[in-house]
Amino acid sequence: VQLQASGGGVVQAGGSLRLSCAASGRAFSSYGMAWFRQAPGKEREFVAAISWSGGSTYYADSVKGRFTISRDNAKNTVYLQMNSLKPEDTAVYYCAATLITGWATDPYEYDYWGQGTQVTVSS
Repeated sequence: VQLQASGGGVVQAGGSLRLSCAASGRAFSSYGMAWFRQAPGKEREFVAAISWSGGSTYYADSVKGRFTISRDNAKNTVYLQMNSLKPEDTAVYYCAATLITGWATDPYEYDYWGQGTQVTVSS
C-alpha cells in the first residue's frame, strides 16, 4: 500500500482543516488506518485510528471531541477533520496503515506510511 497525505496548511487558532490520505492498491479496505503527528523535537504521537470497515474509531485524549477520522473504502481514502484547532496541534501529520487487529497506537505497529503534511496553527 502506498499512501499520500494532503490538506495541511496554516490556520488560525479555532479554525478547521481536513486532511486526506489517498491509498493505492486494492487491499486498502483490509487495513486499519491511523493518523499520527510529529512536532519539532518531539516523538511521533498517535492521533486517531479507524477500523478497516470504518465502523470503529479511537482517539488520543488530546484531540477527542475536536477531531474526526473517517474513511471511504470506495475511494481508497481516509480523512481527518480537525476542528477547534490549537497552536499545540502544530505538527507534521502522517497517515499510516496496519494489518494488526485491535487498536494500534504505537508507530512501530504500522507497516506503511504517507509522506506527511504540515499543519500550522497560529495563535
